[in-house]
Amino acid sequence: MDKEREGCIFCKIVNKTIESQILYEDDEIIAFKDIKPQAPVHILIIPKIHIEKISDINSDNSNLITKMIVVANKIAKDNNLDNEGYRLVFNCGEAAGQEVFHIHLHLLGGRKFGWPPG
Repeated sequence: MDKEREGCIFCKIVNKTIESQILYEDDEIIAFKDIKPQAPVHILIIPKIHIEKISDINSDNSNLITKMIVVANKIAKDNNLDNEGYRLVFNCGEAAGQEVFHIHLHLLGGRKFGWPPG
């Protein structure tokens, strides 16, 4: 991991100092079950490098977002959500509901969602 923030729960999951139910891992991305699921399937996909908010994405690190979405699509297919449908969500900042300041993509599925969200 190139960059880590002390006290960041997601960095601790990446470093395996906090246990989690990891569903996917490679050199750049890790995905695990959310401990407070909002749907029957609720998985968080994060980069291993610490980036606080989605607004901190730039041309140097934007490839991570594509990779996160590709991983989410694979996990959705593995969980038979690809035909039924699923939701992908990034929250940016406290007012938008971001609780952990390490970017993460929520993969939600297994139930019908309403619109608008929130």
